[in-house]
Amino acid sequence: MSFGDPNNPYGPPQGQQPGYPQGQQPGYPQAPQPGYGYPQGAPQGQPGYGYPQAPQGVPPQQGYGYPQQPGGYPGGPAAPRVASMGRRFGARLIDGVAFGIIYFILAAIGVAGSVGAAQDCDPAAADYNTCINDASSSIVASFGAVIGVLAVVGLLYEWLMTGLVGATLGKMALGMRVVKVDTGQKPGLGSAFIRWIIPMVGSFACGIGQLLVYLSPFWDKSGRQQGWHDKAASTMVIQN
Repeated sequence: MSFGDPNNPYGPPQGQQPGYPQGQQPGYPQAPQPGYGYPQGAPQGQPGYGYPQAPQGVPPQQGYGYPQQPGGYPGGPAAPRVASMGRRFGARLIDGVAFGIIYFILAAIGVAGSVGAAQDCDPAAADYNTCINDASSSIVASFGAVIGVLAVVGLLYEWLMTGLVGATLGKMALGMRVVKVDTGQKPGLGSAFIRWIIPMVGSFACGIGQLLVYLSPFWDKSGRQQGWHDKAASTMVIQN
């Protein structure tokens, strides 16, 4: 019996090697066919692996970088400009000059009244010395009253302006304002009072404590140049 014999009904068809399917040659592996390896059916041109893709029609979300902080303050991508110490010193100087003018006017009124009272004393009168002493006491009392008035005015000025407006006249003139660190909003009366009272307590030690409070932003490591009074009130000073 011979292969390829047309008279042999059990042999392979003529032209085909025995023992192998048609189209396959002996000794060589068959080429891989589709359906193996990577999954089929993925849309062409679309990545099937790696980072997950956002659904079509949905805008990309901000998922990387620094977390967005309320008001965009330090730590966020829209951090404001922190006010320099030079500007802050200039604002204090402007406010101090304004208070100096008020103090001078009030003191001049008190002294003028006391001097007028001393001029009314009659040198020939028996109670002349008593009259002069009373006039001198009046001058001292006038200065004391002026200092008391200025203390009250200073409290109301610094406290109310910072809490309700966010800036004193000096800060307004130099384009600065005080804000809450976490929200960027005005401090409010509570935080403004804390911010005011801390340097005032320091002023009782011959003003040394107050000076240290106002210089403390130089030692702040947060990048916000917060003084001790700012940290206690959770505030910071920024440029507009």
